[in-house]
Amino acid sequence: MSDEHAPGGVTRRDFAAMLAGSAFAAAGARAAFARTADWPAGSELSRGALPFARPHPTPSQLAWQRDEFAIFLHFGVNTFTDREWGDGKEDPVIFNLTALDARQWARTAREAGARSVILTAKHHDGFCLWPTKTTSHSVASSPWRGGKGDVVREFVDAARAEKLRVGLYCSPWDRNAAVYGDSPKYNDFYIAQLTELLTQYGEIAEVWFDGANGEGPNGRKQLYDWPRIWGTVRRLQPSAVIFSDAGPDIRWIGNESGSAGDPNWSTVDPSIVTAPGVDGPEIIRSLQHGDREGTVWRPGETDVSIRPGWFYHAADDAKVKSVDALVRIWFSSVGRNSKLLLNVPPNREGRLADVDVKRLLEFKEARDHLFAHELPRLGFGWKIGPGRRIEGMAALPQPTAIGVIRLSERIQEGQQVAKYRVEGDTGDGVWRLLTRGETIGYCKLDRVPPVGRVARLRITVDEFAETIASIGVRIFPADS
Repeated sequence: MSDEHAPGGVTRRDFAAMLAGSAFAAAGARAAFARTADWPAGSELSRGALPFARPHPTPSQLAWQRDEFAIFLHFGVNTFTDREWGDGKEDPVIFNLTALDARQWARTAREAGARSVILTAKHHDGFCLWPTKTTSHSVASSPWRGGKGDVVREFVDAARAEKLRVGLYCSPWDRNAAVYGDSPKYNDFYIAQLTELLTQYGEIAEVWFDGANGEGPNGRKQLYDWPRIWGTVRRLQPSAVIFSDAGPDIRWIGNESGSAGDPNWSTVDPSIVTAPGVDGPEIIRSLQHGDREGTVWRPGETDVSIRPGWFYHAADDAKVKSVDALVRIWFSSVGRNSKLLLNVPPNREGRLADVDVKRLLEFKEARDHLFAHELPRLGFGWKIGPGRRIEGMAALPQPTAIGVIRLSERIQEGQQVAKYRVEGDTGDGVWRLLTRGETIGYCKLDRVPPVGRVARLRITVDEFAETIASIGVRIFPADS
């Protein structure tokens, strides 16, 4: 197929650039951000007057990262069959909610501190939560709301009422569609579904894909037209970020346990993970850690469920993750330069279960407690040492037992830090190691072991990827 006639509004050449380039790759765009050297005292070290030479985020990627925390809502016929993967043979009559309350979903997400929510508009069983024109396997064939209901509509309206950004997941794998396996016909079918979702429900912030294609060696094998799929999103929702193993904007973090890699670069080598659904040790390493020398900005999203499975099962009500487990996940996701996507599945009534709501609010309370008493802005004196090493030193307002240190880079200018250490002086003139690491990125959260009350703090960056970066420092005391 020629470039001029590639489907979805994006040519094959454009698609290659989408994978291999950065939105700010042009020298003119880089130069627009150059500024004079600026080394102020304070809690932030500012970079010098070098134009951006490394990949850095688009405005949409930056907004996505700043969300930090989103709620995933797995919901559909599996909720009623007590399964995780449906087979597409479910009778839509089973989808008969008694008290759907999408506003409760959104209100709970907001109260838990999430800034966006994503709904499974269609899972692998092919059942659509909106009245699609593409198939009868949808809410229109169910008794709910007399066949006039639209879960996607109620979801997006509720999310916007609670000031949350909206995301949608539409599974490429469809075990109900008769045309699945006839690749050209199914790709047309799937694009029609995406077009409905991306044109009927207002602005969508994130479109979520996976590469699931589990029919097996003797089953139907579908070849997804990813250039056309991603091009359709670009054309219909140009501000949305696209998530999948291969991005092109946001990458899967390589597991469903809630743990990003450490180190974790937001840059990747696009030649390693070339399409959703690929697998292997090198693939997982790339997803987990990114690549210091990567040519594309593609940060990782850490998805994990609050329950053992992704759909609601009453038998799992006693197995909801503890607050301590959720806090550990926060540190291993948001605290490792990722974004946390926490799945909280609605039940058969169409509400979030009481135990899940309670746990989410307890989780928020625990985070608030951890980060409630930030020290005032510290006056760091920064200096550049041999080999471009930088060192910042500050006296604390009073000797303090430190609980957590949050480091950050101004990622608008790319990710640079490759090795750092933080030391404290408890008043005897001896510098004790508090924490060390490699990458920082948007956020690095480090717990500090008990060493006594620190009077002075020293932060040293021993290695950069390319140029000196902007480093933000926030200090949170330990419980007294």
